[in-house]
Parts: sequence; structure tokens; C-alpha cells
Amino acid sequence: MARLLIVHHTPSPGMQAMFEAVVSGATDPEIVDVEVVRRAALAATAVDALDADGYLLGTPANIGYMSGALKHFFDQIYYPCLDATRGRPFGFYVHGNEGTEGAVRAIEGIAKGLGWTSAAAAVTVMGAPGKADLEACWELGATLAAGLMG
Repeated sequence: MARLLIVHHTPSPGMQAMFEAVVSGATDPEIVDVEVVRRAALAATAVDALDADGYLLGTPANIGYMSGALKHFFDQIYYPCLDATRGRPFGFYVHGNEGTEGAVRAIEGIAKGLGWTSAAAAVTVMGAPGKADLEACWELGATLAAGLMG
């Protein structure tokens, strides 16, 4: 069975809504043989990353950058996963109030350094997530999980 690791930092109601939509898409009953593992960014480990077949990352944009929690995740997994996870698919979502560009650029740069492959366009949301934003998060989760099916 394939494993999708969702690593998230969810400190706000907007991030919680996006996280729930991503999980709902990833766990859709039509997606079979994919285990969805959810880890808070400060709790996720290199073992979690090594055991996963794909990654879905969620972060707020804090002062124009990804959260310190997601950066911590990347810092602890980078070298243990550098060669072992090359080519694995990933996707991500970002919520911001004043700009998400820096967070997007940082995540894409680190993922590129790890050799991960983008499996879907990032979902970026400014302000309170609306219906279309949450649908995009659902699609993101479903796309990543469906891509891991046998």
C-alpha cells in the first residue's frame, strides 16, 4: 500500500479549513490502496518522510516565508532523505494575509533540492478561504493520493 504523508502547520481557522479539505480529498472513498498519514510539522520525522511515497505540505505564510514549523521539518529531514526520496511526488498549500510568494519560492526551492517532483500546482490563498479555495484544496489532496494508487 502506498503512503501519502501530509505535513502541516495549522495554527489558524483558515489553515484548519484548508487542512480538512486536503484530507477529505486525499481520503476520498474512490481512492484505494493509499494510506494517508497526517503529521504536525513539529512532530514529523525523517522516518515519516522515508516511509512515505509522496508528500503534501501545508503552511501559513509568516512574514513572507513558510512557517518555522515547516522549515524545522525540512531541516531535520533534508540530509537523511536527500538521496532516498528523489523523484517522489509532492504538492503544497499556503495561506497568507499579506503575501505567499516567499513561502512558495522557499518550498519549491527546498523540494527541488531534495529532488522531489511537483505533482500538482500549489494552492495559495490570501485571506479567509472561500468555497473555491477549499475545493482547490480538496482537489490537491485527491490528486496527490490518486497519483499514488497502484
